[in-house]
Amino acid sequence: MSWILLFIAGLLEVAWAAGLKTSEGFTRFWPSVFTIVTALGSFVLLAMAMRQLPLGTAYAVWTGIGAVGAFIFGIVMMGEAVTAARVGSAVLIVVGLIGLKLSSGH
Repeated sequence: MSWILLFIAGLLEVAWAAGLKTSEGFTRFWPSVFTIVTALGSFVLLAMAMRQLPLGTAYAVWTGIGAVGAFIFGIVMMGEAVTAARVGSAVLIVVGLIGLKLSSGH
């Protein structure tokens, strides 16, 4: 269950990162509210997952999901550049996340 909570927390991290971009520095009300609510949800679920998972693993996976998710969101929804170096770097993050999951013992 803790891995599911952590995965959802990571998805919420992507959501609040996207909200942060669209809030334009917290100058737009509803995107700002969305950002705050999804950030709070992400932190709460991360904290719940950390009851069972090691700190380093949970935090790295959470930030990795957020980083790769935001990377994909930026490409798909915001027209950000797709280059071999950017994609290769994202793949390395995913490989690291898989390694952490497989070696965590949970």
